[in-house]
Amino acid sequence: MKYLYFALFTKNVDGQIEVNFPDFDPHVATFGNNMSDALHMAHDALEGYLLTVEDYHEDLPTPSDPQNIRHNQDQLVIPIEVDTTIAREREENASVKKTLTIPKYLNDLGKQHQINFSATLTDALKKRLGVS
Repeated sequence: MKYLYFALFTKNVDGQIEVNFPDFDPHVATFGNNMSDALHMAHDALEGYLLTVEDYHEDLPTPSDPQNIRHNQDQLVIPIEVDTTIAREREENASVKKTLTIPKYLNDLGKQHQINFSATLTDALKKRLGVS
């Protein structure tokens, strides 16, 4: 299932970015050393919480309207989207056999360099799709 909740990002005195979700306060909070790290950690924290809530069949609050989230000018209100269906599939990590075609010279070079074609394709797909 897809969810979208808003997070408050606040830079602390140590330069880290603290993240909390007003709709789940105080249950979902994290931080990052920079904005990229904080965004990743926010997604990870929200995903973990939502998976647990789904597992226990608990009710979720309706996401707040971002205009109604109280914050000061030093804070950012950022939407964080989580797809728990994808998260569960990633957890299962089932492999799927694929048949594909590549140029012969790449196949020969890959074999010569002992390339694991499945791992290489998996890494390339993760990078291209922006997933880990």
